[in-house]
Amino acid sequence: MEFDLAGEHARYSYRLLAGLVTPRPIAWVTTCDEEGRINAAPFSFFNVFGTRPPILGFAPGDKQPGIPKDTARNIRRTGEFVVNLVDEELAAAMNETSAEVEFGVNELELAGLTATESTGITPPRIAEAPVSLECREWSTMEIGKNRLVIGLIDRIHTRDGILDPETLLVNPDNFAPIGRMEVPSGYCRTEDRFSMTRPD
Repeated sequence: MEFDLAGEHARYSYRLLAGLVTPRPIAWVTTCDEEGRINAAPFSFFNVFGTRPPILGFAPGDKQPGIPKDTARNIRRTGEFVVNLVDEELAAAMNETSAEVEFGVNELELAGLTATESTGITPPRIAEAPVSLECREWSTMEIGKNRLVIGLIDRIHTRDGILDPETLLVNPDNFAPIGRMEVPSGYCRTEDRFSMTRPD
């Protein structure tokens, strides 16, 4: 099968790409508006893109054509956000925060989650999250109807036991992130792993 995303099959782009390019990590983003009200929402068009400097990117779609989601709006106005990662224990709570609610509603409270202070920025981390990345906006690009937020990662917080304190390598027995799979509702666990040594 072949699809022309620049032509006759353009309307199927989301269905095809969101279903085929998997698994994708989930950015569970917390932001604040100018009045300090907390917003939390998950995005699976997300990844890290470099380490010098440490950067990540995620793509929050619009609420409606031309109207940014609360996450993008808050970042544009404050320049700060936290990307919290999602493990199996938090999957249901993360899903709850994906609901469309009125601007200013605190999704963390709706999902029974705890906001905890970040170290260098205003938006809080999710206390229950296994990993949180404090970020500052580098740029937000609008490409057609896409919005891509690029952030500089200032600080990483991890739950005790996830990293070996000497090597800083991940202990896979203590970290079980989930991934986004096929649309509309597919997810995956990451417990079935294997290793391959790189060739010289």
